[in-house]
Amino acid sequence: MLDIILMIVAILIILLTLLQSGKSEGMSGAFTGGNSLNLFTNVKERGPEKTISNMTLVLGVVFFILVILENLK
Repeated sequence: MLDIILMIVAILIILLTLLQSGKSEGMSGAFTGGNSLNLFTNVKERGPEKTISNMTLVLGVVFFILVILENLK
């Protein structure tokens, strides 16, 4: 039963991660020297982006706890 819950949480984490918008130019900006690549900028999330980000964080913690519980079993 714990295995099934772990797989569902993992799939939800993947889906929520894919729903998040990119906050930088990514790898292409890193290699080409994009002007907006600043790792220390403070990006404020608002609205749905903040909700998705918080849900991803919570599911990440739940995933971590489930993995530990699975290994104790």
